[in-house]
Amino acid sequence: MTDKKKKRLSMLDNLTVGAAPTPSSMIKTSRPMRAARDAVDGHKVWELDPAQIIDTRVADRLSHEDVSDLRASIEATGQTVPILLRRHSSEDDTYLLVYGRRRLEAIRTSDKVHKVRALIASMDDSSAIEAQISENMARRDLSYIEKALFAHELIESGFGNQTRVAEVLTVTKSAVSMGLAIVDAIGVELIQAIGPAQSVGRPRWDAMAKSLETSLLAQDDLVELAHRTREMAQIDVFSATSSEDIRDPSVAAFDAVQARLLPSKKAKATKPKGASKTVQFDNKSSGKISRTPKGILLEVTGQGGFADFVEANAPETLQKLFTRWKQSEASE
Repeated sequence: MTDKKKKRLSMLDNLTVGAAPTPSSMIKTSRPMRAARDAVDGHKVWELDPAQIIDTRVADRLSHEDVSDLRASIEATGQTVPILLRRHSSEDDTYLLVYGRRRLEAIRTSDKVHKVRALIASMDDSSAIEAQISENMARRDLSYIEKALFAHELIESGFGNQTRVAEVLTVTKSAVSMGLAIVDAIGVELIQAIGPAQSVGRPRWDAMAKSLETSLLAQDDLVELAHRTREMAQIDVFSATSSEDIRDPSVAAFDAVQARLLPSKKAKATKPKGASKTVQFDNKSSGKISRTPKGILLEVTGQGGFADFVEANAPETLQKLFTRWKQSEASE
C-alpha cells in the first residue's frame, strides 16, 4: 500500500508528536478529515454533558465491543483525544456524533468522569458521513460483512448510489455490488443475528448466499439458530480454561447456519440393505441370500461338494432364471 493511500485510510484521531495538541492537529489530513478540521468551530475543545449528544449515524458495526478497558484508561489519565460533533439543526445545546462513539460510551458509563471533551464542527449530513466513512475504512478490525452491511446502509439512507459509495469507500463499484448482493441474499436480520464473524471472508459469505437461494429452510428458524448458537458460545467463553478454548461466538453462529444449509457429507442416496434370508438343505443351514445396494449377494457355506456344484452351474441356472423372469414380465 502506498504512503498516499495509507494517509487516506488513516485514523481520524491523532496527536501531534512532541507538542501540545491543538484542535486542528487532532485530525489527520485525509480529504474528509481536512474538511472536518477546517469546519471546527472556535478552534477550541469543549467539555460537554454526554446527555447532550445523540448518535444518528449509519451503523457501521454489528456488535459494539466492551469499553471497560477504555473507561479505566480515561478515568486514570483523562480523555486525551476529543470526539468530533456537529450541532443539531433544530435543537439548541444538542449535538450529533460524527466520530468517537467508544470514548463517548466509556464516559457515559463512568462514575468518575462526567464531561466529554469534544470538537464541534459545522458540517452537513454528507460531510459528516464522509468523515465517519474515513474513520470506518481506517479500522483494520471491521469484518467483511460489517463493511458490506455499511455500504448497504449508506445506500438505504440515501447517501448515494453504488458509484458514489464505491468512491467514498475507496473500493471498486463491483466490490460494492457484490457486497450488496450478499447482504440482499442473506438478509439484514440473519446477518445481524450471526454477528461480525471476524475471520469469515467474502468467499464463505458468498457461499452462504448461494446456499440460501436453493434452501427451503425458513429464515426465522435460521435467525433463531444463530441467536441460540451465539448465546451458547458466549457461555463457553466464560467457562473456558484457556485462550485456546475460546471461540468467536459470531463465527460459531455462522458455522451453525451454514451447516444447517448444507447437506451432510456422510449422507448418501443408497437403498438400505434388506434382511438376509437363510437357505437350508436337509434342515441344515447351507447359505444365505442378502439384498445389497448393488444387487443380490448369494453365499454358500462349506468347501467343495455342493459349493463346487453351485459354482460350476451358477451361470446356466441364472440364465434359466432370467428367461423365466422375462416370460413372466411379458405375460403381465
